[in-house]
Amino acid sequence: MVTATQTGYLEDSFARKPRSLRLDAWRRLVRNRAAMVGLAIITMFFFVALFADRLAPHNPLQIYRGSSYLPASWVSESRTGKSGQSQFLLGTDGIGRDVLSRLIYGARVSMITGLAPVIIILLVGTIIGMISGYIGGRTDNIIMRITDVFFAFPDLLIYIIMIATLRDTPLGQWFSGLFLLFIALALVSWVGVARLVRGSVLSIRQQEYIQAARCVGTPPWQIMLRHILPNVISPLVVMMAFTIPRMIIVEAVLGYLGLGLRPTTDPESYFISSWGSLLLEGQSAITAQPWLLLSPAIAVAMVVLSFTFLGDGLRDALDPRMKD
Repeated sequence: MVTATQTGYLEDSFARKPRSLRLDAWRRLVRNRAAMVGLAIITMFFFVALFADRLAPHNPLQIYRGSSYLPASWVSESRTGKSGQSQFLLGTDGIGRDVLSRLIYGARVSMITGLAPVIIILLVGTIIGMISGYIGGRTDNIIMRITDVFFAFPDLLIYIIMIATLRDTPLGQWFSGLFLLFIALALVSWVGVARLVRGSVLSIRQQEYIQAARCVGTPPWQIMLRHILPNVISPLVVMMAFTIPRMIIVEAVLGYLGLGLRPTTDPESYFISSWGSLLLEGQSAITAQPWLLLSPAIAVAMVVLSFTFLGDGLRDALDPRMKD
C-alpha cells in the first residue's frame, strides 16, 4: 500500500526537471579544485597575453644603456657586483631590456601557439577520422595506412627540418615565422585525433538511431554532423586540453634551439618575444642573470601544469560513468 507521503515523493520526482548532461559535467568540474585552479591560471595568462601592451611596465624593445644584466629588484648585489633596481622587477637582459616586459609579451606567442595549431589539428583529424570510420572498407584501410606513415615520422625532427628549411622563405616570414610554426606543428599531430575519432565512429555507427537515420535516407554528411559528431566532442575536448601544453612545450624547445619566433625590432609588431627565445638568452647568462632563464621556465611550467590539471578535470567530468 502506497502512503500519501510516498505518493507526494513520487509526484515530486516525476515533476522535477531532469538535469542535463552538460550541467552535471559542469558541476563535477567545478568541484574539482585542481581543475579550477588550473582554469584560473590559464585565464590569467590569456588575460596577460591579450593586454600585454598595457600590463608591461616598459617597452620590451627599449634598451637601457649601462643597465645590462641587472639582477632582480630584490637582489642587493649579484655575482657581477650589480644591484637590482625597483623599476626592473626581474632585472634586464644582456643589452639592457626589461625581462618582465619581454616575459609578458612572450605570453602572446605561447598562448596563440597553444591554440592555433590545436584548432587545425582538431579540424583535420576530426574530418579524416569521421570519414574513415563512417565509410569503412577499403577507404578506411587506405586512410589508416596514410595515417601510419605520418605517425612513423618523429615529430620534433619534422618540426626542425621544416622550420630550418623554410625559415628564410616568404612563407617563413609571415607573422614573424609563426605561420610556418603552426603548419609544422599541425602537419603530423593530427594523427592522434584521427585515430581517436575513427575509433569512436566505429562504435557509434552501429547504434540503432544511426541505422534508422540511414533507412529514412538521411545523407551521410548529415548523419556525421548531427548524430555522430556530438558524441565525439567530449573526448576531443579532453584531448585538446592535453595537446595545448604539448604545443607550448614544443614552441619553447624550438625557441631554445633558435628556430622559434623571428627576432624583430618593430615596436608595432604584435609578437615581439617568446618564452623560448628568453630561455635561449638566459642559458648563456645563468650565472650573471638567473631570472632571464628562470622566469620563462616557471611560466611554461605553470601553463603546462594548469592545462594538465584542467585536462584531468575535464576527463573526469565528461566521463558518463561518473556519478554524484
